[in-house]
Amino acid sequence: MKKDMNYTQVAELISKAKYPIAFTGAGISVESGIPPFRGQGGLWNKYDPDFLTLSNFHRQPEKSWAIIKEIFYDHWGEADPNPAHFALADLEKMGMMKAIITMNIDNLHQKAGSTHVIEYHGTIGRMICEKCHKTYPAETVSLDNIPPRCSCGAVLKPDFIFFEEGIPHNAYTESMELAQKTDLVLVVGTTGEVMPACYIPTLAKRCGATIIEINPSESSYTYEITDIYIPQKAGIALAEIAKEAKKFSK
Repeated sequence: MKKDMNYTQVAELISKAKYPIAFTGAGISVESGIPPFRGQGGLWNKYDPDFLTLSNFHRQPEKSWAIIKEIFYDHWGEADPNPAHFALADLEKMGMMKAIITMNIDNLHQKAGSTHVIEYHGTIGRMICEKCHKTYPAETVSLDNIPPRCSCGAVLKPDFIFFEEGIPHNAYTESMELAQKTDLVLVVGTTGEVMPACYIPTLAKRCGATIIEINPSESSYTYEITDIYIPQKAGIALAEIAKEAKKFSK
């Protein structure tokens, strides 16, 4: 693991990669005012995670939806992308970022302009009917009366995974394919502890990819698979990397 590479050197590495991707976690969105689920200031310190179990949602949809609305739509819905999100979008525009695999459900990568985003855990930007499988853009669904309902009468569910649910098949499959295809992964803002998503950078490493980690604090990846560690906030580091990458843009 190297700590002494400067932003120009890192940008050059990314520019030379054939298929660079990013793997992002909650830490990249903290700078947008979105708290992580775990750790200091995390949501699970304030809320009982049981409200996000599928069985509890089915049993008490009104109660679950009251908390879902408060957290994910009243607060998160007002969040804007930060410099880290915009930097990854800039790298994509320069042809230096082929895809982003994100564990986040906040839709901020897309808001910043990234177009190839695999939402491993789903998104708050869409709602789904578990009965007829119709989907709705979240902004078209009124939350004045909860729980919101589908045109068929069934309760709508945010289209992100709850506890007791599996990873969406397409997201899982594409992530595994990308992990085996990439030759460089930017790991940003994750502790590397959320299963099964945390396996993605490890698989990429086993397939020969270079791992560049950006995290203010060391993670479970740092001494296991990380090749280059940048102990910095995502917004600062990625903005500098994107700035330097312009020197290598064709």
